[in-house]
Amino acid sequence: MSVTCRTATVTEVGTLLDWAAQEGWNPGLDDAAPFHAADPHGFFVAETQGQPVAGISVVNHDGSTAFLGLYLCLPDWRGRGIGLRLWHHALTHAGARRVLLDGVAAQQANYAKSGFRKIGETRRWRGDLPPARHDDIRTIHPADIPALVALDAAVQGYSRDRFMQAWLYPTATRRSVMTADGTGFATARLCHDGCKIGPVIAPDADTALRLSASAAQVLGTRRATIDVPADQAGFAAGLQGLAFQTSFATARMVRGTVPTLLPHGHATATLELG
Repeated sequence: MSVTCRTATVTEVGTLLDWAAQEGWNPGLDDAAPFHAADPHGFFVAETQGQPVAGISVVNHDGSTAFLGLYLCLPDWRGRGIGLRLWHHALTHAGARRVLLDGVAAQQANYAKSGFRKIGETRRWRGDLPPARHDDIRTIHPADIPALVALDAAVQGYSRDRFMQAWLYPTATRRSVMTADGTGFATARLCHDGCKIGPVIAPDADTALRLSASAAQVLGTRRATIDVPADQAGFAAGLQGLAFQTSFATARMVRGTVPTLLPHGHATATLELG
């Protein structure tokens, strides 16, 4: 069986997201363009018989950090080593950078074989946010984006300028809100089912909740999915108080050094790109 591993086109990034939807990952309706903008050379497919059958992303956010995600293989092609071959091919793209990922529990042992170790956990919460009306929160404008990109870099411990510039730019399906003093923001995007909110960067859990509700309201929905780091207990408690329920957890893993995070990151932007 002949298998070719190669860089994916932006159209094929959309195909990988369609596969993710079929797996129940519920991606955003407009994720392909900002994902691809993060690193046009960071998405890969394994092709056989003229068709892509597996995919993965290793997005180089900056000179120090890459993020691995979208690791998928079509059901009929699993168990043949194709995904593992693509995994090794894609990881070379990261070079000497540390590589982060959010992996399901069942795969942690496999990731450890490639030098990854667990450094945290993320829990997915889902529920309905209350109607929001907060005078100190407003929608962002393109002129706000550079300052928010810098805030995101300070919180994450590395820069992901290309991704955040595209992620924060308002579209029909993705909108962001920020506090009037510029200390926090949240992005919501419409998905196949409800919306996902992330990142949520805020000085405290109460502000994170208000930003989340405001972001969902801008999109005209209340049903929300939010991926919350396990150490953000206050934010998780606030969601639980709104009758949110947790569905599953992923392990945050790293190969290389651990980034220095600030405690303001209340929710992950995406499990695919961090």
